[in-house]
Amino acid sequence: MDMPTELQHQAMGYDRAATMFSPDGHLLQVEYAEKVVKFGSASIGLVCKDGVVLVADKRIRDKLIANESAHKIFEIDEHIVASAAGLLSDARVLVDIAQIMAQQNRVTYNSPVEPISVIRTIADRKQMATQYGGVRPYGVAIMLAGINKGQPHLYTTDVTGNYTSYKANAIGENDEKFKETLRKDYKENMSIDEGIKFAMKMFKEVLDKNFELSRFEVVYVKMDEGKLIRLQGDALKKFSK
Repeated sequence: MDMPTELQHQAMGYDRAATMFSPDGHLLQVEYAEKVVKFGSASIGLVCKDGVVLVADKRIRDKLIANESAHKIFEIDEHIVASAAGLLSDARVLVDIAQIMAQQNRVTYNSPVEPISVIRTIADRKQMATQYGGVRPYGVAIMLAGINKGQPHLYTTDVTGNYTSYKANAIGENDEKFKETLRKDYKENMSIDEGIKFAMKMFKEVLDKNFELSRFEVVYVKMDEGKLIRLQGDALKKFSK
């Protein structure tokens, strides 16, 4: 009986280094890292007519954890936020790099950093981890949302170091289910409030009996204000009706 291709690659050692291509052109350590992302809790990002919003499932299962101390959406600057799926410890390191870059931009140029510059820096760091020996790929996908010159922007970078701009996207567990709904029902003219309700409705349909408001965190940035607003807990009740 023939051995499956993936097992052949493992037996021949093609998955032992992030820099070693298999005969059919795969970086197996990178593909393993992509599987880690699929196990991470989900986040949904939406570009709305009046701004941009991220809705994230914190998936806290231990009642001993202080809910307000666990964040799934990170502040990069007052006008840029990011969420992650996969290894959040990897995400924290990349977020630290992005935060430093944002602050250096304000000090050097006296202006807020552009979201595309931040996502490019994160993507470049991820790509380096697939090119050099002695390191492993970052096991995390990052979704970044922000305002630049009065316009909303949403980007996602995968474990390979690619990044793409989106109108709406989802990362993490059940991402394909969310994307199917987004492709079908997402409307560019929805407001931030409508976008939050839309995202919470999707989470309710997918999580079913596991849906609890305490699991979620919402951050949005309005075009006219350019500053992030964070919602969680009881503040989300009006969006889940």
